[in-house]
Amino acid sequence: MPGRRLLTVLLTAVTLAACGSAEESGEPTASEAATVRLGALLPLTGRSSHSGEAMRNGAQLAVEEINAAGGVLGRPVEMVVADDACDPGTAVTAAQQIVDDGIVVSVGGYCSSAVVPTLRIFRDAGIPMVISQANSTDLIKPKYDSVFLMCGTVAAEAEFAVDRIKRLGGRRLAVVHDGTSFPLTLADETVAVATRTKAVVISEEIKLSQGAPNFRRIADTVIAGKADTVYFTGYYAEANQLIKDLRGQGFTGRIVVGDGATDGPLLADLSGAQSTGVYGTALLFPELMPELGDWSARYQAAFGSAPGPSTVEAYDAVRVAVDAIRRAGDDRPSAVREALAATDTTVVSGQVSFNPDGTRTVPTFLLLRADGQTFVRDALTDVDQD
Repeated sequence: MPGRRLLTVLLTAVTLAACGSAEESGEPTASEAATVRLGALLPLTGRSSHSGEAMRNGAQLAVEEINAAGGVLGRPVEMVVADDACDPGTAVTAAQQIVDDGIVVSVGGYCSSAVVPTLRIFRDAGIPMVISQANSTDLIKPKYDSVFLMCGTVAAEAEFAVDRIKRLGGRRLAVVHDGTSFPLTLADETVAVATRTKAVVISEEIKLSQGAPNFRRIADTVIAGKADTVYFTGYYAEANQLIKDLRGQGFTGRIVVGDGATDGPLLADLSGAQSTGVYGTALLFPELMPELGDWSARYQAAFGSAPGPSTVEAYDAVRVAVDAIRRAGDDRPSAVREALAATDTTVVSGQVSFNPDGTRTVPTFLLLRADGQTFVRDALTDVDQD
């Protein structure tokens, strides 16, 4: 199991002091703690550590700005971060640790497969969750009233993906996933949308194995099925290899990846021939959104690099949590949960309010197109969906 790293953004030191989780009837009042503690499970090691580090930076910027403006409830905000390595077992242990450390809200969550088993831990502890990045529909299946998603669910992404694939000229679609929570639910939703709308024909739905050395047999299956477009719903390590193998085996059609693959160095080692015809359905990309220029400049000044994917969502999750604490006038988790349910605020990514099931009312997706070794925003991002 990867080593767990607990960090405090406020103090930039390891947090070791544990504050026992309280029963609902014995929650600490707002005046009993020196700081207001938020917690975040992020993949700081493992295959998705690139995204975890970006999310930590986004959350850190929010905490620093909030504290510079006086904090909340007259106290500074403290961020306790634990490494979940995008691994379910690691995530369960890390979740219990940050609960024991006295957090009042969880604001992390990247890999849905690692977030799902923590839902009950936070629920049983009475801790509300503002999930910054993960967006599998598995997250809302338990129907907990303490779970709030900052990103649109896979159901919304599937609708967007099928519409844009059709507009790109796709007629026969192969859907590929890795069998884990987010990729599988996005794949299944995509097949369901395509079947219901008859926008495209599904040639096959294929599962690949994470970490496999190559995917040439999958490429051969796609080609044999006469697909003109592939939609891969997994993460960028497999997406990179799948693109290479599809092109290597002679597939010349479009390759579209889901938001778990655009968030990372997907294109860095692809040739121009390999990346031509590659697209992505994505969450927010600050560098491709001029309207986020002021925020991006603040991020650049703080970290010496441009903000990448996942940074805005992590920043906004902290802002939404602190807004709820401020409106509640109290940092007891039960009071914060009620305030989160009534959220109606504007953050960097836009207006935020939540449906009764905890999903965001107005999700945002982008269509990206590979241009060499970088993505650009495709014009089809902004057309109205049929």
